[in-house]
Amino acid sequence: MLNGKRILLIIGGGIAAFKSLDLIRRLRERGAVVTPVLTQAGSEFVTPLSVSALAGAKVYRDLFDLTDEAEMGHIQLSRSADLVLVAPATADLMAKMAQGLANDLASTLLLATDTPVMVAPAMNVRMWDHPATRRNLATLRGDGIAVIGPNDGDMACGEFGPGRMAEPLEIVAALEGALGGGPLAGKRVLVTSGPTHEPIDPVRYIANRSSGAQGTSLGVALAALGAEVVFVTGPADVPPPAGVQVIKVQTAQQMLAAVQTALPCDAAIFAAAVADWRVATASDRKLKKTKDGMPELEFVENPDILATVSQMTTGRPGLVVGFAAETNDVIENATAKLQRKGCDWIVANDVSPETGIMGGSENAVHLIWDGGVEDWPRMGKDAVAQQLAGRIAAALN
Repeated sequence: MLNGKRILLIIGGGIAAFKSLDLIRRLRERGAVVTPVLTQAGSEFVTPLSVSALAGAKVYRDLFDLTDEAEMGHIQLSRSADLVLVAPATADLMAKMAQGLANDLASTLLLATDTPVMVAPAMNVRMWDHPATRRNLATLRGDGIAVIGPNDGDMACGEFGPGRMAEPLEIVAALEGALGGGPLAGKRVLVTSGPTHEPIDPVRYIANRSSGAQGTSLGVALAALGAEVVFVTGPADVPPPAGVQVIKVQTAQQMLAAVQTALPCDAAIFAAAVADWRVATASDRKLKKTKDGMPELEFVENPDILATVSQMTTGRPGLVVGFAAETNDVIENATAKLQRKGCDWIVANDVSPETGIMGGSENAVHLIWDGGVEDWPRMGKDAVAQQLAGRIAAALN
């Protein structure tokens, strides 16, 4: 899908710049033409010679190089690509993009381009979590810029958390989705997946048997149709899909916060099996057996993520899809849930133990909307995801 595609790669200044070398190699393996732009800070981490050798092309660095200006010009350079990729996208570069600054070649190209732009953020976890970065990120997304990553992991600075640049193959997959010309190209879709874990004490929690398999399959299917997928997942057994933005959470409250941060989007698909209740006050120490018997636990209701988003008065996604895992009266209970939550569709299934669906490889669902029910045959979860992704694409176009 990348054969013959022209990628203008802007390499920002951060330790993750070393990944850009492997990224160039992966892109060229797939037939892409890579034109590299190296920022001054980026050249502190990778050399122009190594970038040029891997790209098989000249490295552009200086806005005021008059020879380059005569031959191509920064305006033409910014518009001659099929997509502009910033990897790594540092906090500084993202701030320049959000504010429309243009004081070097990279920022000028980004301001002058009329082609799609994708950024792969990479920075210290504190910088990523800083309110200024969050505001800049929201601005970039609002401007239609696609975002891939960052991932969680160990930092070069010794800290751990979100801020690691997405891996080269993840970026390649995102580019293939963005440039594949699929029916969801240019659409931003939020998917929640997996269970939530609600702590009782440091070693115990409330959870369910959701593996996250259906959510991952759905993320893969949507990305394959060209969507920019934001994947918010609880602690699932099945790994998240490659080539999408992954946000990992533990609890229902964390999932709601992640969902709200990820908005706006064109569609929101709530496949996660969110715990309905949590312990009012989780103990900071392991609860012990005593002669008085079991400790008393007080439960409170978790936030209703599906209803919260469905009933938004401003910024509501154009399509909101919920999932209903039922053990009896599946269609009746799911239809009531559709009306109660205010979503557009409900994907309902029977998760009684004898079906083997919860945690299994197959699913049998009913697609329910206001005034209609469509029964789908039992099939693999990948096939369910592909069929649902196709319906979502049709609804958004």
